[in-house]
Amino acid sequence: MQFFWKYIDDLMGKGLEVSIILELLLYVSASLIPLALPLAMLLSSIMTFGNLAENNELTALKSSGLSLYRIMRPLMIVVFTISLGTFYFSNYIIPIATLKWKALIYDIQETKIAKIITPGSYSNELEGLAIKVKSEKNGMFYDVVIHDHNDPNIVKTVRAKQAALYNSTHGNFLYLHLKNGTVLEELAVNQSINLESRNRGSYYPARRSSFSDATYKISLKGFKLNRTDENLFKNNYEMLNVFQINHVSDSIIFENQKVLQNFNASLKKDFKFLLPNDVSKINEINSSLLDDTEVLNFKQLTPNEQKDILGRSRSLLQRDVESIKGQKDFLKTFESNLNLYKIEYHRKFALTFAIIVLFFVGAPLGAIVRKGGFGAPVVIACLLFMIYFILTEVGEGLVSSGTSSPFVGMWLATFVLSPLAFLLMRSAANDSKVFDKEAWVKTFKKLRK
Repeated sequence: MQFFWKYIDDLMGKGLEVSIILELLLYVSASLIPLALPLAMLLSSIMTFGNLAENNELTALKSSGLSLYRIMRPLMIVVFTISLGTFYFSNYIIPIATLKWKALIYDIQETKIAKIITPGSYSNELEGLAIKVKSEKNGMFYDVVIHDHNDPNIVKTVRAKQAALYNSTHGNFLYLHLKNGTVLEELAVNQSINLESRNRGSYYPARRSSFSDATYKISLKGFKLNRTDENLFKNNYEMLNVFQINHVSDSIIFENQKVLQNFNASLKKDFKFLLPNDVSKINEINSSLLDDTEVLNFKQLTPNEQKDILGRSRSLLQRDVESIKGQKDFLKTFESNLNLYKIEYHRKFALTFAIIVLFFVGAPLGAIVRKGGFGAPVVIACLLFMIYFILTEVGEGLVSSGTSSPFVGMWLATFVLSPLAFLLMRSAANDSKVFDKEAWVKTFKKLRK
């Protein structure tokens, strides 16, 4: 639903086939897995152990000598398997699905059929036609005017009170169902008409007819969906796996260092280096900077030469200050672009560990609250998932603003929820209160020993 609300303007009025819409939804659904899977894991773990605790099955298992960790061991194996499968899916499947739906939505956005009719202005998207409607309501157009210039010898004007727009079965034609209108056909001005007869006020041959219902057929040649080469989008950070991201990141860093080296070299060539008063200090100047550079003693120059050099140096400094400001903006843009790749890199690993952490949050929580079904577990899971989602978005926002590193930002939710998972697991395993002071004192004493 969120996807449809975001792209509804691009999808409506394009005459898209059902297969195209279904293909788009298939690709988009794959990219929504990282959002749905953590919630599914959290909810299922709460419901499972909540049902076991509510039916006293968990109590019976513990009475037979099994600890909570032993009871959870089979599920741990399942969860670790799911997390590994999630990493594979996130690393290989989602980039391909994202590439395909991004390329497809781009092609849909470039399809011009939605721009054919715009209320209040002439639409000239169709070759040889100029269409104008006064208003549109519920798919019906009112006060329609069509100027048809396809025949160079005839000026054809169609007017109708209202019209409805339909697409052909195969999408090759567009039909305008017109109601209550007129058709005016007039011979166009050409060289065959005698100039003298025109000056006498002669009229050109014309024909006028009216209709109550009519259908205007419009060819959609050039307006069908054209599929773009997907290779144009494949280097985007969302379309790469972790190995490709590493390679692209190294390439970006290398190119940036090369640009900085060239920029520094250009700055060093702007000035002639002046010899110090003490000639013995000439060795303090980096010899690499003196290659092909004339070394001058400022005091040995004439006043006019000194004034000229100072003026030119001032101009060069002002220019270089502006260049440095531009370079600073470039570095900010470069860092933001590089962070996008790092965010995507850490997102794939953080998702894998988030599933494990949320399982260890949900399973002991279900054992503690002793509620199964779709009641309390759903409410608790939604609240915890909101915390996880908010922390993830806040972390990504911190990275985008440059406040935090990509590692800290993308792992923020995992870092915050891991202590909670440890606290709940310890309480559920020992059948103690979550915030039991005495139990925590005993735990710390055992750790010291």
